[in-house]
Amino acid sequence: MENIGEQVVCLIAYHLLFAMFVWSYWKTIFTLPMNPSKEFHLSYAEKELLEREPRGEAHQEVLRRAARDLPIYTRTMSGAIRYCDRCQLIKPDRCHHCSVCDKCILKMDHHCPWVNNCVGFSNYKFFLLFLAYSLLYCLFIAATDLQYFVKFWTNGLPDTQAKFHIMFLFFAAAMFSVSLSSLFGYHCWLVSKNKSTLEAFRSPAFRHGTDKNGFSLGFSKNMRQVFGDEKRYWLLPIFSSLGDGCSFPTCLVNQDPEQPSTPAGLNSSSKNPENHQFPAKPLRESQSHLLTDSQSWTENSTNLGKGKAGLSNPALTMENEN
Repeated sequence: MENIGEQVVCLIAYHLLFAMFVWSYWKTIFTLPMNPSKEFHLSYAEKELLEREPRGEAHQEVLRRAARDLPIYTRTMSGAIRYCDRCQLIKPDRCHHCSVCDKCILKMDHHCPWVNNCVGFSNYKFFLLFLAYSLLYCLFIAATDLQYFVKFWTNGLPDTQAKFHIMFLFFAAAMFSVSLSSLFGYHCWLVSKNKSTLEAFRSPAFRHGTDKNGFSLGFSKNMRQVFGDEKRYWLLPIFSSLGDGCSFPTCLVNQDPEQPSTPAGLNSSSKNPENHQFPAKPLRESQSHLLTDSQSWTENSTNLGKGKAGLSNPALTMENEN
């Protein structure tokens, strides 16, 4: 490059992308995965009861009593309570046990060998930014190297070993760009649907059955759940995700078959909490406001009042988002 202005722009762009790439990569690697809080661990007496009871209904009854005040709505595929024998705890919604880390990870997406860490609630935003900035970094290198790559094949470069470096650099950047674009695009789709990689392969099971869109609240709310309400932090590898990772608002589109039929939009569980294995419990404040946005949750507002829909039991809330 002979133009000084072009040199300055390229140097600034290169080092900015490189700095953001390294920062997000560092945060993805060294952010510890979050584990379930103490309220999900069984007490000593409950552990003794489980050891004495054989596997079956009696075993499940002990778990139902232990989980009666926990904000959990997912089940196993057979309808049982999700319990981890290794960690001896009741799994929160979207929590899974990682065989590599040997612990339960909140909102586990996958264990990534490239970062040697579990990708979950605590670092999923950092992982997305790492993919985004690494893709932009490779695209920038491929774009600025393209003209010299063309000159390589037209014999427009000096006959030195440097021209082979240019060829290798372009091929490496181009190949990484293709693979990163597919991976980044896939995770963007997951965020838009409010799914994890595990949930994309196996839909979460609720009391009424499996529901692949059970946690989807609409595109804008799904984005805010991962990136937060403050848009100025969206492009920075700074933790801004909503919630505590133990409870999530849900929007089930199928009615619970064990519940009596009610008019559309009404919450039967708030009137008949005794029909639930788990009594209705509000979400934590950091998640509840996603369900009470007056601009999006307006269905049957005349009957339910402002901001009341879905607070008593968010697992049976319906969304009417434009």
